[in-house]
Amino acid sequence: MPPDSSSDLRRRLDAVGYLADDGLAMAAFLAVRLGRPLLLEGEPGVGKTAAAKALAGALGTVLIRLQCYDGLGVAEALYEWNHQRQLLAVRSPSVSDLFTEEFLIERAVLRAVRHPGPTPPVLLIDEIDRADDEFEALLFEFLGEAAVTVPELGTFTAAQPPLVVLTSNRSRDLHDALRRRCLYHWIDYPAPARVAEIVRRTVPGASEPLIGAAGDFVGRVRALSLDKAPGLAETIDWVAALTVLGVTDLLAPEVPATLGALVKTPDDLALVTALGRPGHEDR
Repeated sequence: MPPDSSSDLRRRLDAVGYLADDGLAMAAFLAVRLGRPLLLEGEPGVGKTAAAKALAGALGTVLIRLQCYDGLGVAEALYEWNHQRQLLAVRSPSVSDLFTEEFLIERAVLRAVRHPGPTPPVLLIDEIDRADDEFEALLFEFLGEAAVTVPELGTFTAAQPPLVVLTSNRSRDLHDALRRRCLYHWIDYPAPARVAEIVRRTVPGASEPLIGAAGDFVGRVRALSLDKAPGLAETIDWVAALTVLGVTDLLAPEVPATLGALVKTPDDLALVTALGRPGHEDR
């Protein structure tokens, strides 16, 4: 059953382990009720992909994921023809047409359009900014009409349009025509209190002093000029690593050796290390 309000959807997201703020819950609710694609932007690691996964769980439907990359095209995203079967079939006198559904391979977008239901799927088009302009153009028909045209077979239109969630890290500008087809929400780094709440739920064995101190330290780290500022995902990884080691606060001697879970380049590690040992910054 679709949610009857943004508060209802927020409760459902909470029940599957995702703590959405009011803005994200409202954007997702409107996307569901209006049948519009939802474009989520934000820095890497703030929970965009996790939001789409949680939305599928909250709606009790399947998640179909398309991971974008440079050079992504029709054959990888929409559909392609099974050329091996066509080569075999061409030798058979009983086969007169090689471009029928028998030889059609559904990729993520066409699979979402033709999903049998009864509940529409969530289609996650992840990191759309990694693909190129030509791929965005391929999506216009689908995003506007929930349809995919296969020239040899005609146009497939979804009986129940999928809920489409696109994510972007803003590594490049997206085309205005794509943005116009979508509802939009920016996911920012969560406030320290919300970080603590998320980490507490995600890493249940972590101590309260560790959760609070880690959130404060990551906030200081983000203020540095890093190549890649740590997001929520890295914060969770770091606290999980510390918890595995039995660390209960940032004063433990093992802490500096775990910073590779938080920062991902040598230059960033040097900058973070220069802050001073975690737990001793204010001493």
